[in-house]
Amino acid sequence: MRRSMLSLVLLPLLTSFYTAAEQRPELSKHIEQVMPKVISWRRDIHQHPELSNREVRTAAKVAAHLEKLGLEVRTGIAHTGVVGILKGGKDGPVVALRADMDALPVTEQTGLPFASKVVSEFNGQQTGVMHACGHDAHVAMLMGAAEVLAKQQADIAGTIMFVFQPAEEGPPAGEEGGAKMMLAEGLFANPAPSAIFGLHVWPGESGQIQVKTEGIMAAADSFQITVKGKQVHGSSPWRGIDPINVTGQLINAINLIPARQIDVTKAPAVVSFGQVHGGIRWNIIPDDVKLEGTIRTFDTDMREDLINRMAHTSEHIAKASGAEAEFHVHNFAAVTWNDPALTEWAMPSLKWAAGDKGVASVKPITGAEDFSFYQQQIPGVFFFLGISPDGKALSEVAPNHSPMFDVNEDALVNGVRALTGLALDYLAKPPATE
Repeated sequence: MRRSMLSLVLLPLLTSFYTAAEQRPELSKHIEQVMPKVISWRRDIHQHPELSNREVRTAAKVAAHLEKLGLEVRTGIAHTGVVGILKGGKDGPVVALRADMDALPVTEQTGLPFASKVVSEFNGQQTGVMHACGHDAHVAMLMGAAEVLAKQQADIAGTIMFVFQPAEEGPPAGEEGGAKMMLAEGLFANPAPSAIFGLHVWPGESGQIQVKTEGIMAAADSFQITVKGKQVHGSSPWRGIDPINVTGQLINAINLIPARQIDVTKAPAVVSFGQVHGGIRWNIIPDDVKLEGTIRTFDTDMREDLINRMAHTSEHIAKASGAEAEFHVHNFAAVTWNDPALTEWAMPSLKWAAGDKGVASVKPITGAEDFSFYQQQIPGVFFFLGISPDGKALSEVAPNHSPMFDVNEDALVNGVRALTGLALDYLAKPPATE
């Protein structure tokens, strides 16, 4: 992981670079022709969502499409992952494009004619399932880009890898999955890409592309703390050790770490508690209390320092009351780090893709993406595509993970343009390396 101060500067405007600043009417025509299929694929996948590591139908649909295009197709990677390899007619570099396939345990409330009615089991509970984060659109756009690029195969100098990834939202409890597992199973071994690009639909002006250099999304860690006391009747707390009282002190003390101990002028840091479980009866002080929460950071050194302080605080606050505290951390995703040189190189391609909707700089987002694990291996650029309804204020737009989340399908053409343009431009003239 690169260690750098977070950059909030606007990206430079590049106007004198090769490639996608050209209009490319023939390529634009091919993209427009594939869009009815993209919309149809998106609606079908939306109506049949599948949870992480369970994307069987989606994977089969993707694999069948890639095989029909004549690509080399690999399946069963990290459970349900699919990879398509498009070898151009000429030798050249290798570039990867990625889309995530999984849905969320959310019961849809959009009322769309193709709304999900799927119910499944998630961590032992029955729940509705919905593409509440737009991965249905991601899959459809990359399928469309693959179709357009396959038509250019004879003229392509190099290889394009289409990565359809499962479990971006995180695998079920007790399982592995996602980008980390795909890499562990040799995703980048043969062929070995030298760059990767990915996008995410996001509330914003429809069709506009948003990007920034360096940390665009946060590293995400989950943490668990078990406070161990000594069970006793609530009428005589002095006879035991009260873990609930210790938990209250601990929550306040940990919340004060980023507020009072961490230099947040260097980079943002967030700690949030999401679960507190303890006790079974109103007049019994329990043996233990379990807490869970999340940590979001944009700097590697700050992340390490924050975790160390949380562990130290947990141990010593518990000890002061005669209790014990067990502290554990699980890393879900690293910082989604846009390589500065590659991001600058990509700007003309993104501007061509966005057209009159334009490319805007975005502030760092405290959400997380396991696309970051690819970026630890090779340079990568991750960007956002605005998909809000036309004429609707951003404050009124349902965010990602909401049961009301929806995608303005008119924006998807610019996503297909971005993926297609970036791949062609990279193979035609990749950025210079030192």
